[in-house]
Amino acid sequence: MIQSERRKFRELFDESKDGSLTPKTPLEINGVVFSQGVTFQKGVAYGGIDFHLYKYRDIAVQADDMSEGPVKILGFYQD
Repeated sequence: MIQSERRKFRELFDESKDGSLTPKTPLEINGVVFSQGVTFQKGVAYGGIDFHLYKYRDIAVQADDMSEGPVKILGFYQD
């Protein structure tokens, strides 16, 4: 069974003045890895997810991924 940890959205993403999102650390979602410097625009799906639809929600990440390699996003918590 995969162990998960709860992280705050702002722990993993920066938000620009134009509303775009940038990962603070490499992230993996649905098998796709996004490095720092990638910009997520509203209305565009990355790895099958429009991150703007989940903005500010807590995020479930794989517990052992916070130390090495990309952080694996498992899902988003409901408000």
